[in-house]
Amino acid sequence: MSTVPGGRRRGLGMGLSALLGEAPDFLGDSGAGAGSARAGRLVPVELLQPSALQPRRRFAEAELDTLAASIRAKGLLQPLLVRPLAEPATGFEIVAGERRWRAAQRAGLHEVPVVVRALGDAETLELALIENLQRADLTPFEEGEAFRRLIDEFGHRQDDLAKALGRSRSHVANTMRLLALPPAIRGMVEDGTLSAGHARALLGSRDPERLAIQVMAKGLNVRQTEALVRRESRAPRAVRPDPDVALLERDLSQRLGLRVVIRRSGHGGTLTLRFSRGSQLEDILRRLA
Repeated sequence: MSTVPGGRRRGLGMGLSALLGEAPDFLGDSGAGAGSARAGRLVPVELLQPSALQPRRRFAEAELDTLAASIRAKGLLQPLLVRPLAEPATGFEIVAGERRWRAAQRAGLHEVPVVVRALGDAETLELALIENLQRADLTPFEEGEAFRRLIDEFGHRQDDLAKALGRSRSHVANTMRLLALPPAIRGMVEDGTLSAGHARALLGSRDPERLAIQVMAKGLNVRQTEALVRRESRAPRAVRPDPDVALLERDLSQRLGLRVVIRRSGHGGTLTLRFSRGSQLEDILRRLA
């Protein structure tokens, strides 16, 4: 939990509305009305800069263009939440609202309304994560990373996090599990080649990258991908031979003139000599005697 100015405790998910004194629908891009903008002060866009704590890494060009068109038509209806920069003293760091700031510049605005609050790094990160999670603007992997950071860095439990953000506990847990997938699959999801449903299905695979290539080549849907993963899990796992044991097998086979098979089991194992005719067996018995 964090505190708002005045020392009052606030619950997760209530940070922006508590700090701004706005209704909970502040988090949207429109709909609060001009009164929200009037609640802030106007600041030149060049005095604002993105935060290094922003969890979003991708801003879709089409969505920015759509928002810019709305801003040109109706204005920027809601203020950005910012905090003062130490250097330069006249600048501000965006805590919540970077997308609106980017779209406002595309719309030709020279000033935007802001609400200024003195916030530490920890609270800035938490508020940025909460805003993005509530707005559903994050990719599944950005969302999973946000969940992980809220749990690891702020001590929130999965149950409390799910309740505060209007998600199910299984959604929180499964989204965090996506972080275990290799970077190649993350890229496939982020560029739209695979869906988040495909990615979740591939979590159960022994080799998710190999199966992802099959999924794309065959155009499989999520249910077909799940079936493919189930079939793979039932197939016997191939055991890679120990190169030292394979070398020993070849050496003994050449020396004895028989096929030799060595199987390790714990600290022991078996050595099998295979013969195809009686004379080979007699030769082995004679050598052993």
